[in-house]
Amino acid sequence: MAQRMVIFGGTGFVGRYVARAALGAGWDARVASRSGSPIEGAEGIACNITSDADVAKAMADCHAAVNCVGILAPRGQNTFENLQAQGAERIARIAAELSLANMVHISAIGADPSSPSVYQRTKAAGEAGVLRHMRNALILRPSIVFGPEDSFFNRFADMSKLSPFVPVVGASTRFQPVYVGDVAAAVIAGLDQGKSGIHELGGPEVETFSALMERMLGVLGRKRLVLPLPSSVGMLMGTSFEILAKVTGIEPQITRDQVKNLGADNVVSTEYPGLAELGVMPTPMAEILPSYLK
Repeated sequence: MAQRMVIFGGTGFVGRYVARAALGAGWDARVASRSGSPIEGAEGIACNITSDADVAKAMADCHAAVNCVGILAPRGQNTFENLQAQGAERIARIAAELSLANMVHISAIGADPSSPSVYQRTKAAGEAGVLRHMRNALILRPSIVFGPEDSFFNRFADMSKLSPFVPVVGASTRFQPVYVGDVAAAVIAGLDQGKSGIHELGGPEVETFSALMERMLGVLGRKRLVLPLPSSVGMLMGTSFEILAKVTGIEPQITRDQVKNLGADNVVSTEYPGLAELGVMPTPMAEILPSYLK
């Protein structure tokens, strides 16, 4: 009988790829989300990770848990602290109580308890909470994750449809984009190999934010000005978008916390193992971007 894993945030961008990879590797997959919607081949279950009862129900009869829950901006009760810190620890605590054999937690490069960014501080708190209860957990820290449904390249591609320029805060900040399929493969490989500890995931290319925008425009065949903006302007924009979001409920294009996050490079270090140690060959952007940006 196939082993079953539960994927928290399993209907999200990364979670869907993890579920498909799990099914392809012979696992039974259960996707836990607020809606409880299934995906093809996988069972769906409604789950709010702020609830002990919901999390325990989602984990019933499971061998492994994968936590893909994360947000880019808080909204209502969905705060960084509730989801990325307390939610991650709750999943690990209940996994330990139910004697699950394995857990994989998706974090982010830059997770740091002393970061000026609340996003990164709560990512660090989530990691610490997971390891407090599941010492053998595998923690994956990807750089920007790209793929057909991403919120990075697609967002700026939509912006470039009408605007004569693409505004960029943190133009010189370096990123190491990693393909979502490679992140999913890392999850399955880590479980199969019994890996634990922190792994940082990055693709084969390191490029500045500006260079990534130029690459995107090249794929689209659009001539637009990539306009670097100072962080002070970014903070003003973030304030405006956050106020607008409270009034309209529309997700902000940029927040003040994201501007703070853009103050540091987002690339893998030499301190931790990465995709290679999991046996995953990183996919170049050129192999994927044209398939969905065009």
